[in-house]
Amino acid sequence: MSEINVTPLVDVVLVLLIIFIVVTPLLDRMLRVRVPDAEQTEEYEQPAVTQIVVSILPEGEIAINNEKVPDDAYVNRLRRVLAARPPGDRLVFFDAHDQARHQRLVAALDGARQAGAEILTMTTEPMTPAAQAGGAPGTPAAAPGRR
Repeated sequence: MSEINVTPLVDVVLVLLIIFIVVTPLLDRMLRVRVPDAEQTEEYEQPAVTQIVVSILPEGEIAINNEKVPDDAYVNRLRRVLAARPPGDRLVFFDAHDQARHQRLVAALDGARQAGAEILTMTTEPMTPAAQAGGAPGTPAAAPGRR
């Protein structure tokens, strides 16, 4: 009777075992994650200066501080608002609704640059009217489901 030779099988299994023994400690080193230390931050009150917030509404309309502005008057109106501010303080926040078209946002950003805005900032959370009137920018709105 012929028998199956198990020696090559044992050799392959031993080689695989040695490979796993050598590679396993290296896997731990590859997945090292450094987590930053917790910092204590102080909260500062925002100055009582009215922020300029350009909103892009879902219908595609543009509003400056919650006041709808026609497309042809947008740049001139924003230029007048920015002219009242000293150089270096010409900051404009943009609050684009999720349903707003991307082209409308880009057009509003370009118009703000033409109007003389020095710093353009996108908000990541809906802005409330209180936040636009001088509170902390980015204060979440009370209306759920906007975004």
